[in-house]
Amino acid sequence: MMAKLEVFSDLSEQIHYNFPDFPLYAKKGLLNQFDKYAAACHWHPDLEFILVLEGEMEYFVNGEIITIGQGNGIFVNSRRLHYGFSSKRLNCSFIVVAIHPALFGDGSYLDKAYFDETFGSNTQDYLLITQQSGWEKDLLRAIEQTFNEMNNASFKPLRLLALAAGLCADISDHLQQVPGQVNDDQSWMILRNMTGFIHHQYDAKITLDEIAAAGSVCRSKCCELFDRYTGISPNSYLVRHRIQKSREMLTETNRSISEIAMRCGFQSSSYFSYVFRNEIGLTPLGYRKKLRT
Repeated sequence: MMAKLEVFSDLSEQIHYNFPDFPLYAKKGLLNQFDKYAAACHWHPDLEFILVLEGEMEYFVNGEIITIGQGNGIFVNSRRLHYGFSSKRLNCSFIVVAIHPALFGDGSYLDKAYFDETFGSNTQDYLLITQQSGWEKDLLRAIEQTFNEMNNASFKPLRLLALAAGLCADISDHLQQVPGQVNDDQSWMILRNMTGFIHHQYDAKITLDEIAAAGSVCRSKCCELFDRYTGISPNSYLVRHRIQKSREMLTETNRSISEIAMRCGFQSSSYFSYVFRNEIGLTPLGYRKKLRT
């Protein structure tokens, strides 16, 4: 039984898995459910697999942009900044599967030594998966099978575990070492610290100085890193995160507009409505009404 379409919209490092205590995520998404057809730039320790079902998607990974055609996919390595988007603002449907190392035993050999070595910072950031070879076709089918099994009425954890293990094993066979890439790991760690600070403190008043301090860098270095690796300023990143969190609350709760504004770090409901309309094209109330009708 297929689940209804849902968008992969979590911007923080922590993914909301389909089932608690089973760190495997498998859902469908639509690009038009993101504001301006672009998800916010984010990262997480999970390995991510994308399969484009209809349309075309552009994918940003650690400063590089890759185009994924219909029927193709992409693997995004652990702890890489990434997001999907459409510069032409055309819709695209896709499946996303995210696998946390702890799925194979928190603190186990697989979780620690194997994953750190196989999917570490000195390996490729991503792999484009096309229909050109047999192993790629098998991998794309496995992504879809994982989604189907996850959304089957009779949930079978062992079958899902086997599918997830197969995805990790197959992609690791083709993932190559990238000599010297680890040398820039410090910049990524700084940026991850700063984005992590935003993800956890977005509901409070945040200054540029505080974001920079989270990465132990000066304001100019903070802005330089955000511009180089995300393409936007620290403040724009913060606003996008707040808007996405507000959209989740508008969708999933009955909280008032003023309460949502406060919980998402906006100083007033009027300013929240102004920013929301500028980003989404609708007022928060209009957005909620549109979803419910």
